[in-house]
Amino acid sequence: MGSRTATNEKAAAWVKANGTKASQGTFADAASFGELIFNCTNGMATMEVMKLAGTINLKGKILLDISNPLDFSKGMPPSLFVCNTDSLAEQIQKAYPETKVVKTLNTMNCNLMVNAKNISSESDVFLCGNDADAKKKTIEVLNGFGWTAPIDLGDLTAARGMEMILPIWLRLYGNFKSPNFNFKIVK
Repeated sequence: MGSRTATNEKAAAWVKANGTKASQGTFADAASFGELIFNCTNGMATMEVMKLAGTINLKGKILLDISNPLDFSKGMPPSLFVCNTDSLAEQIQKAYPETKVVKTLNTMNCNLMVNAKNISSESDVFLCGNDADAKKKTIEVLNGFGWTAPIDLGDLTAARGMEMILPIWLRLYGNFKSPNFNFKIVK
């Protein structure tokens, strides 16, 4: 797990809770070490974090972008600081063209992301990206988290819609008073 400092207390607690194969360091350390990178940062900090991770450390790697462009500057509910004709995922891809950005897992709570069975009904996970092999590897990862039929929405421009789901998700969270829900596409 990467952070701005190699001695981050939250990262240390995560390492302690996750066993001998878990480690921590700076964003650059994590990006250098990882074969597959998860961007789980606050959307407002994402581009700064990518810069701290380092272009050379991201080059050629798959980056699963889970972040969302939420702007809390005017309080709740937040707005999106990028939408309609661009997305945060696309901004990452433009800034790091040799990184294989795949948008996924951004439309649900973190506990559900890594265990699809954390809610009682089947639900859906989406993904999009410009690199077919990166999406194939991402689907393998998602399958490992219990997502049996991820929905591929196409190229990275689909991240615009995926990120625009968040205002709805936040309203539902407020109504349900719980993050333990997800979306299901019914045909």
